[in-house]
Amino acid sequence: MNIGIIGTGNIGGLLARKLSQAGHRVSVANSRGVAGVRQFAESIGVTAADVKGAINGSEMVILAVPLPALAEMPAELFATLPADVPVVDTSNYYPDLRDVHIPALDAGQIESLWVAQQIGRPVIKAFNNILADSLAERGLPQGEPGRLAIAVAGDDAAAKQRVMEVVNQSGFDPVDGGSLADSWRQQPSTPAYCCDWDAPTMQRALAAAKPGEAVNKRDKLPEYFAALGDTPSHQEIVALNRKVNWPTE
Repeated sequence: MNIGIIGTGNIGGLLARKLSQAGHRVSVANSRGVAGVRQFAESIGVTAADVKGAINGSEMVILAVPLPALAEMPAELFATLPADVPVVDTSNYYPDLRDVHIPALDAGQIESLWVAQQIGRPVIKAFNNILADSLAERGLPQGEPGRLAIAVAGDDAAAKQRVMEVVNQSGFDPVDGGSLADSWRQQPSTPAYCCDWDAPTMQRALAAAKPGEAVNKRDKLPEYFAALGDTPSHQEIVALNRKVNWPTE
């Protein structure tokens, strides 16, 4: 496919590499325009573009930018994108850690439903509940023991299936996370979030999420991570997430 990726940080940059290696034609863009992304694009063999260029002609668009930045995208940005093109939302809300407070989310609106409102079209939620280190280093061929899972939520069955195929090509087992209204089950501080689960455990983790429980845990994240020091290892982060997000497991 032609895949446009907006954002070249930890998740966007890794997905650009992986999907290009999987044979897709990838265009990347960020807030600095073509010149700002050209060096990165050339280093991994993909096409540098501005934001509009990454969207035009794409058969899948992946949004990999901080969640508040989605509200600043031009309202007409997706106007010419065909309705059957999946738009993948990889974002998470981290108030007090990275993001400014967003009143609607603080009041309980589901993150990806808010994103869909900001860009004016439905999204598929994916690649938000895996750590960047895991995405970079722990992908395995399909069928390999110990393969990690990524949850995928959305309302369009065909679009969700296409995104699940891309998850598989990236080296991870896709797990159906339900509708977009169910995507709160894979938001930060839920049992399914960034714990390096395999597919059967991911399914149980999604089912184990309880409404409203994650917010209290999320608000304590600065305290939890401060206790790990300045440079926690990947194993320490996974262990902390498992302990906090799903203490009964």
